[in-house]
Amino acid sequence: MDLTTNHFLFVSAALFVIGMMGVLTRRNILIVFMCVEMMVAAVGISLVAFSHETATINGQVFFLFALAVAAAESAVGLAIVVALSRQGRAPDVEEMQTLRN
Repeated sequence: MDLTTNHFLFVSAALFVIGMMGVLTRRNILIVFMCVEMMVAAVGISLVAFSHETATINGQVFFLFALAVAAAESAVGLAIVVALSRQGRAPDVEEMQTLRN
């Protein structure tokens, strides 16, 4: 049995839905950031699958840029979590309002 583009798109859709449910239902900011990263990985899988299907390199190059943006997002997220931890608070999504002061 050969793996086709449909198999990769199914895995990508499943990962994206799992990540989306995690973002919508969790309150811990670390879990939310991990779910967002899972969604970025799902988009990357679909980009590479379509790139392979069309026999071009465009999807792979675009995914490299998306991966760089995801790394920058992780750095900003970690800085926010460290700022909350220094205040002695749990990394909760509702606690993000305290960083505005």
